[in-house]
Amino acid sequence: MLICGLQRTTLIDYPGKVAATVFLAGCNFRCPWCYSSELVLLEKIKKQPKITEKDFFAFLKEKRGLLDGIVLCGGEPSLNKDLPVFIKKIKGLRFLVKLDTNGSNPDMVKKLIDEKLVDYIAMDIKAPLSAKIQISKPKFQIKSKIPMSKYQKATGVKIDLEKIKKSIEIIKNSGIDYEFRTTVVKGIHSKEDIVQIAKDIAPAKAYFLQNFRPEKTLNPDFEKTKPYSKEYLLEIRELIKELFGTCQVR
Repeated sequence: MLICGLQRTTLIDYPGKVAATVFLAGCNFRCPWCYSSELVLLEKIKKQPKITEKDFFAFLKEKRGLLDGIVLCGGEPSLNKDLPVFIKKIKGLRFLVKLDTNGSNPDMVKKLIDEKLVDYIAMDIKAPLSAKIQISKPKFQIKSKIPMSKYQKATGVKIDLEKIKKSIEIIKNSGIDYEFRTTVVKGIHSKEDIVQIAKDIAPAKAYFLQNFRPEKTLNPDFEKTKPYSKEYLLEIRELIKELFGTCQVR
């Protein structure tokens, strides 16, 4: 398990709980606006200081009775085959566990739920699940239009959307606490895109709109992208809030 960061106390990453956040390296997405490139790009992961599991669990033992839970984020934690074993050790110390995931590995998500290893799941929804765009691709100096899913544009890689949809349904039917969330990025998402995402995942317990932060992005060009105003995101919320138990702007 490549542990590349530890936030020792957080009051916001695990709703209603005092928690610590663990940053696991490695991701199968390349979202251009991602601000954690040191957990995504192999050349940066190699240079990133690591925390040993021994030191991590020593920290947890010191925090028993002081922290409620542990947040596992990345990168993409579900890529780690040893994740169930890692979480069992955390649960053995009587901590709640929240998983942050992009939903690309529904089999791992289901395994963690079935084995009662997670208490809360937050899944990022990157784009509408069915919408496509047309892009020009040069071929023998002739430009041809080919379809690309908006999800592919948002994540920077080819996506099996059926896996994303499967994860959504697994989470919605899990019986545990969960939320869906979208980081709203100008140039990637329009108002219509967010409304379509809401329709794609509804009904659901909770959906959060998170404003983009233009800082140390994976694609440096996005550092020049201005965020939407909070008022604009609140306008979108008004259009979709009835589809969810909770719908908020963060």
